[in-house]
Amino acid sequence: MAVVDSAYQYYLSTYANSTVSRYDTHKKSQLRDIYNQIVKINKDSPLYKIKNTKDVTKYAIDIKESARQLQNVISSLSDVNGGIEDVFSKHIAQSSDEDIVTAEYIGRDTDATTGFEIQVEQLASNQVNGGNYLNPERLDFYPGSYSFDLNTNSHSYEFQYTVSESDTNLSVLQKLAKLIHTAGIGISASVDTNENGQTALWLASKQTGISEEESQLFEILPSGDAVSKSALHTLGIETVQTKAQNSRFLLNGKEHSSYSNTFTVDNRFDIILHAPNKNGEVVEIGFKANTDAIADNLQKLADAYNQMIDLAHAHDDSNSSGKLIRDISSVVRGYHNELEAIGVNLDADSHISIDRSLLADAVTAEDSKECFDVLNQFKNALCEKTTNAYIDPMNYVNKVVVAYKNPGHNFASPYITSIYSGMMLDRYC
Repeated sequence: MAVVDSAYQYYLSTYANSTVSRYDTHKKSQLRDIYNQIVKINKDSPLYKIKNTKDVTKYAIDIKESARQLQNVISSLSDVNGGIEDVFSKHIAQSSDEDIVTAEYIGRDTDATTGFEIQVEQLASNQVNGGNYLNPERLDFYPGSYSFDLNTNSHSYEFQYTVSESDTNLSVLQKLAKLIHTAGIGISASVDTNENGQTALWLASKQTGISEEESQLFEILPSGDAVSKSALHTLGIETVQTKAQNSRFLLNGKEHSSYSNTFTVDNRFDIILHAPNKNGEVVEIGFKANTDAIADNLQKLADAYNQMIDLAHAHDDSNSSGKLIRDISSVVRGYHNELEAIGVNLDADSHISIDRSLLADAVTAEDSKECFDVLNQFKNALCEKTTNAYIDPMNYVNKVVVAYKNPGHNFASPYITSIYSGMMLDRYC
């Protein structure tokens, strides 16, 4: 069970906060197809054990997640309603000043018309409460039990803590920071040190922006007993240092606001604000030139592919990393001559790179349809290989075969190929 727990812990710490793509959602028919593929793979696979090498669990999880990311990139370059040229010529938004605003085009290419101008007046910010700075080596609290209330706009929480004679101000602040930060209430906590070496507890809301009906995103109040009031006064964390505020910006001269610095414009652009405009200048959001868009989209595919190759290179042969490299790079090698002719090159380590000038010549030539045919075939072949790695990442780790199934008289166990069953490692084989 400890091995399984460590696998979950690695997954949660590494991938739990990853951005969820719209391509991570599936229809029932797609989920049914994945299930059927799992059953088909498993039906004739032998029974095996997996050696508990140091990083086999990490490697298997990394394979699955890298394959998922590559699949998402491939899905973003696929449009069943468009031609091959449309698949690789998806519009890419660009900002005239990415230090102020960045943009991503999320609409349909048929909706793309013109861009817009944006002027950022104020960024959205969170609420920050700052405590009193205390000597870290002293103890300004009497030993005992204390509590305080933390109220948000939707919930109320009571935090209880104990101070012992062996504590210091620093250890008390660290315990409180861990208590609040791990409570999962949308408030982060940390211990800050000033230039004099004194320490204080700082709290910050993860939420930004505030409605007109609200005065604070969270409020800290002492419990009813006098000692808790005195302890909270010593902490000073009830003091609001920075109030939450909404972002303010102009879209084509019209004023708007948002609770966040990330929002969508006309269901076509994902916008992220980074800083207010200087001297009233505006930022223009438009589209990249067609050849640049094609190169950028193909570069995304190359980056996701190279990430899987890097993953395989990072693990030694004890985890069968050579098999993953051979499987994924075989797609590129199968189209090597055609891809090289349009600027997609394969190096000795199985990485691919894009020659933008050669690619631009290929996609603007009279026979550009052949270029897009090659790219589309390459994309589809890579998708098939990636799907195999995504469904059965345990195929790429060393295994000890225990028994082969009886041909024609076997039963499907559809969950045996999942990464979680793969984490049930044998400590003794």
